[in-house]
Amino acid sequence: MAYHFDFTFVPDYAGMLAQGVAYTLGLTVVGGTLGILIGIGGAVSRTWNVRPFGPLYGYYVELFRNTPFLVQLFLIFFGLPSLGIKLAEWQAAILAMVLNLGAYSTEIIRAGLQATPRGQVEAADSLAFTRWQVFLHVMLRPALRKVWPALSSQVVITMLGSSVCSQISAEELTFVANFIQSRNFRAFETYFLTTAMYFGLALLVRQAMHAIGRHLIVRRPSR
Repeated sequence: MAYHFDFTFVPDYAGMLAQGVAYTLGLTVVGGTLGILIGIGGAVSRTWNVRPFGPLYGYYVELFRNTPFLVQLFLIFFGLPSLGIKLAEWQAAILAMVLNLGAYSTEIIRAGLQATPRGQVEAADSLAFTRWQVFLHVMLRPALRKVWPALSSQVVITMLGSSVCSQISAEELTFVANFIQSRNFRAFETYFLTTAMYFGLALLVRQAMHAIGRHLIVRRPSR
């Protein structure tokens, strides 16, 4: 029997799908911003071996890069209440995404910092740059310029990984898709549409990261 495609349900659930997209983007913006900030702190601590943060970041990076994101999410949402720390679904989702992205971005940014020629730092010192100016303009900014494409890809991967958060009932796009499919029983159409929406979101996030990099990272500071 030939399969008859039916997408007539879409208008009825357009509002829910829009809310799922907004939820996913919210998780991505907050998780991406805080994750990259943690990554910068971790990269600096590990590159300069700042104690005790350098070794602590080392354990943190190895833990989160070598365990599944789903297990990390479950540990935060289901495990922490055993210690008296209870988080809402969205709080657990954001915390898991921040910690996961922070671990990966630490190593990505650290690679950029380590690629900074020592001569550039010495030249900046000879020009009487302050330590903050040396760090920001001679080390951090060029490092981010080198690794921004890799960092952007990691943010996109984190956004796509947010679909796992549906397992703790965080109402992101996959959660909405599961709900719709359970009501209309049109699994192929529902998940085909969801796949297309994730593809569009990935392109949107990548373009946003490109624009941020072009205006804040790649752009030369005004004289």
